Amino acid sequence: MRRAAVITHGKPETIGAALRRLQAVAAEVGVELLFSDEEVEKHGLAEAGDGDEDADLAVVLGGDGTMLRGLRRFLGTGVPVLGVNFGRVGFLAGIEADGLEEGLRRAFAGDYRVVDLPALDAETAGERWAAVNDLVVTSSSLGRMIELGWAVGGEDLGVQPCDGLICSTPSGSTAYNLSNGGPVLVWGLEAMAVTFVAPHSLHARPLVVPRGRELTVVNRTQDVSATVLVDGHAVDELPPGREVTTRLGEQHSLLATLPENTFFSRYRRIFAA
Repeated sequence: MRRAAVITHGKPETIGAALRRLQAVAAEVGVELLFSDEEVEKHGLAEAGDGDEDADLAVVLGGDGTMLRGLRRFLGTGVPVLGVNFGRVGFLAGIEADGLEEGLRRAFAGDYRVVDLPALDAETAGERWAAVNDLVVTSSSLGRMIELGWAVGGEDLGVQPCDGLICSTPSGSTAYNLSNGGPVLVWGLEAMAVTFVAPHSLHARPLVVPRGRELTVVNRTQDVSATVLVDGHAVDELPPGREVTTRLGEQHSLLATLPENTFFSRYRRIFAA
């Protein structure tokens, strides 16, 4: 391990002490830290931003939102992303805040494992996006229900009145998908979960879709547009009759974690305790 990129929580006053702890460990073991221009400005660092393209590992200081930003930044680059949890849940983080020094010493020595997490490819009218966590289609008018037609693998599954629809990856299945009653997808699965938000039906159930099957969602509402969100960011509007398609793509996020901090140990600690 020679070089590690650093991504931190958005508020420097919240994460500054943790950054200093990271810098001390890196200096102790001879690992060079790489900071983007954004991180240099955020923390008032003396050094210039070196970029992070040549990193061997990315270290994230923050919660799951910061981890998502790190996974998106290094999607498809081959750089594993290791999180130190300074958030509320921290399901994606491989090290807890009070174990920063020991955990990073181990990681910098190569004592970590990498989990491949598939991302989504989404497309509307020729525009394409990659989603690490999820794609969401929701009403563009607050409080207005929409009607969404949906099909999987070209087979029509009808029209569902609802507040929206979530299509999530395994890494995203423990986020917005889970809070709406969707299934948790164990890391290692090549599948996506489809879950309706507040469906106006007693029979709407989440669906797990394997790789190779495409999800098509059409706005069937007569007078309300739908908004498409990728990893929480609005990217497009669907007027009545317009559709978005999504599928598991070829790119993967690489999530680094200490060997003992497995998916099931995290699940038990956070969700089953």
